[in-house]
Amino acid sequence: MATDLIEIDPEQPCSEAVQRAAQVIRTGGLVAIPTDALYTIVADPMNLHAVGRVFQAKGREPQRSLPLLVSDLVMAEDLSSEIDSRFFLLARRFWPGPLTLIVPAAAKVPLKVTGNTGRLAMRQSKSKIANQLLEALNGPIISTSANISGQPTAHSGIEVFFMMDGAVDLVLDGGHCVGEGSTTVDVTEAYCRVIKEGAISEKDILDCLKS
Repeated sequence: MATDLIEIDPEQPCSEAVQRAAQVIRTGGLVAIPTDALYTIVADPMNLHAVGRVFQAKGREPQRSLPLLVSDLVMAEDLSSEIDSRFFLLARRFWPGPLTLIVPAAAKVPLKVTGNTGRLAMRQSKSKIANQLLEALNGPIISTSANISGQPTAHSGIEVFFMMDGAVDLVLDGGHCVGEGSTTVDVTEAYCRVIKEGAISEKDILDCLKS
């Protein structure tokens, strides 16, 4: 299967390109897009065939969860079985932006998406492409780094194309993506844990929670 590539302006996304990507996702396909936190592979988390293809495309271990992008807090609440005050403090301060929050997953979320842990990682992106896709699909999308597991994340659509040709169906090439990776915070336990520090520092996270 050959991978298609379409050039797109991240600041003024072409609606035809976004709709093409949305249609690929609706039919269980994989699309690579630029976001505010590097290039990412997006797919339908409720389609188990698509979920399996994401793991296969990346060579990702099945016990590792797949993060999701959401359009707003309402969608995030719908995907979680329980959300506490720490989630709301952090989300209201840093969303949309490069902050991923781990919460207990709702029963509607396929266990495979959570890496069989029952915990779900979510964030709201500043990316206009991602948000237009969310609007077109009216639901969350998988958003995992556009690379083979263990290799560096691609910084351009062309890099993604050459790395993952045949593994994804479509690449939306928005040129060079300079965003930092997302900071990941686990709020499922009694004590909030920074799992991975990215664009938002651990100090900023702790200062927000103290406030």
